[in-house]
Amino acid sequence: MTTIKVNGQDASLDGVPVHTTLLDWLRDRGLTGAKEGCAEGECGACSVLVARPGIDSPTEWTALNACLMPAASLDGQEIVTAEGLGRSTELHPVQQEMAVRGGSQCGYCTPGFVCSMAAEYYRPTRTTPATAPRAQKQELNGGSASADASCDHEHGPNGFDLHALSGNLCRCTGYRPIRDAAYALGDPAPDDVLAARRSSPPPPPAATKVAVDGAEFLRPASLEEALAVLAERPDARLVAGSTDAGVEVNLRGVRAPLVVAVDRLSALREFSFGPDEVRIGAALTLSEIERLLAGRVPLLAQMFPQFASRLIRNGATIGGNLGTGSPIGDTPPALLALDASLVLASARGERTVPLADYFTGYRETVKADDELIRTIVVPLPLAPLTAFHKIAKRRFDDISSVAVGFALELADGAVSQARIGLGGVAATPIRARATEQALTGRPWTEHTVREAAAVLAAEGTPLDDHRASASYRSAMLGQSLLRLYAQHLAAEGVNA
Repeated sequence: MTTIKVNGQDASLDGVPVHTTLLDWLRDRGLTGAKEGCAEGECGACSVLVARPGIDSPTEWTALNACLMPAASLDGQEIVTAEGLGRSTELHPVQQEMAVRGGSQCGYCTPGFVCSMAAEYYRPTRTTPATAPRAQKQELNGGSASADASCDHEHGPNGFDLHALSGNLCRCTGYRPIRDAAYALGDPAPDDVLAARRSSPPPPPAATKVAVDGAEFLRPASLEEALAVLAERPDARLVAGSTDAGVEVNLRGVRAPLVVAVDRLSALREFSFGPDEVRIGAALTLSEIERLLAGRVPLLAQMFPQFASRLIRNGATIGGNLGTGSPIGDTPPALLALDASLVLASARGERTVPLADYFTGYRETVKADDELIRTIVVPLPLAPLTAFHKIAKRRFDDISSVAVGFALELADGAVSQARIGLGGVAATPIRARATEQALTGRPWTEHTVREAAAVLAAEGTPLDDHRASASYRSAMLGQSLLRLYAQHLAAEGVNA
């Protein structure tokens, strides 16, 4: 029997078609607070809370897009919807603040905002400072949310990180009242059931096998079982966060005959740092990796906030981003600059492939049908001068027109080594080899940089499409190197 615990009650998944999303399953059960606004993880109207293994506590309430996940992937798991947070006669603190501060007009997006806000409310490391200045305390009790100058425009005096709402879109209320509600939240009460739930571990992933109407869903119990399935069924569709596969199901009608979930396999969730390399399990989510690295890989620390939204990063994995072979993924340019390698596993054994040799054509890679990405390996030490530049139409929650990862080593005023990864300017992510050669061995001066920038502008084979023209992409490549140079001078305290 397959079940999900929803708002404290077990609900059966028996007979539910394999490709049914969690959102559709919830709404069919009458839990209609979560909405479908975009069906591709961009609006957050479908946000729900899922009990996931935590880094700072045994369980963390994680906000995820219900429109992307197959309901079957939550077998044995525990979720909370907006309906489970509070009742009309006893509102949850998040719901209360949204109501009294005018954070909802039409209400379509509100349940999703509430769930994403609740995930941040319950973040173990988010606490209201006991020594907050009086202006902050007044703000928490109903004053202006912009009163205290010690808080930047993306973090509240109560520790609330506004990026927690980066994947939620509102079309009518306006964001100021929603921000006010977020910044007015205190700490959970001592008798808060969901807060107390964090102290015990989440349900372990259930080994799942479902077959309905000719389609199958499988959650293998081990990596060995998963590899055996791939060896027998190379047509299987691997899913982790389903942030790409879910879009194909919703918008393109793709219905794979066999879906294999690998997101909770412990062998794909390993992490280690140093002394010679960083090893990142392919099924760790981007949010988990960001917190585990804690800024120790500055290039990735710059990339993470620009990768889609917090809602997406809570589910998406680097393994999935690389597995799609997309030329516009955000992780490949950064990882190419870091000289990363991939460990590919199959029932035949494992092999390590440099990421620079991994992509072979548009959405094509050297990974065989019976292989999966097990580990991403980043060698140490890291280059001291790094940067990640993303050019897109929106600051957050958007797809790159151009993405550039830089990793340079300087010695005695000259460039001793350069690695530059590019995305969005060719059929695959690529290394800017000609530009690397134009920089290596030359003095790190404006003259050198301008000459190399002209070379960088000619790298790749950019195309005209709805995101940008080829000429714009080329111009942004050249400007990116000039920007890196200006940023480095500023960091060194030198006037450009």
